[in-house]
Amino acid sequence: MRLIILISFLFSGLASCEQRTASAFKAPVGKTEPAKNEAVATFAEGCFWHTEIVFQSLKGVRDAVSGYAGGFDASPDYEKVSTGNTGHAESVNIYYDPSQVSFETLVAAFFASHDPTQVNRQGPDEGPQYRSIAFYRNEKEKAVIEKAIADINASGKYKAKVATQVAPLTKFYLAEDYHQEYIAHHPENSYVAHVNIPDYLKFRATFPGPFNDTLNKR
Repeated sequence: MRLIILISFLFSGLASCEQRTASAFKAPVGKTEPAKNEAVATFAEGCFWHTEIVFQSLKGVRDAVSGYAGGFDASPDYEKVSTGNTGHAESVNIYYDPSQVSFETLVAAFFASHDPTQVNRQGPDEGPQYRSIAFYRNEKEKAVIEKAIADINASGKYKAKVATQVAPLTKFYLAEDYHQEYIAHHPENSYVAHVNIPDYLKFRATFPGPFNDTLNKR
């Protein structure tokens, strides 16, 4: 589905990522195991609907899947995570081909697509479930993330220091079906139209890419 389709429905009013859709639609959940040529990266940067399209738009990314990570609850679901009491953040697993897009580029996209200085919130969404986290799977990835943070802090881009947590990924829990590809399936949602799409367009206008032509990859 091309981006123009996603932004063709603009409705008045502002909702929240936490507003659950009344639709009974269940999006198909894509393959959640990496292929032989793929690696996986995991980030949390507020509403996972936004994070999905940011990374799905990059060339070399097969898919971005919404879920929960960073907490202590062994059986998280949307209702529990939304209370802010599970320790989990809305997160996204990114399945990518390292020969086409590097982990460094993914980290750069992560920091370019949200405000990493905000604590326990992102835009209109508040609570620890919306905090910024860059997860790593090995020491090399940790070093890449820490360098990116140091560079941002040294640049003076923000008045405040980067508040992004840097944490090892312990386990990723897949979110409910209706959250997957939410923006593509619900372009009429007021939060999508007035928050997700403008945020994505801002990212697209300022980040060098490389970009795919389409957002919906399934």
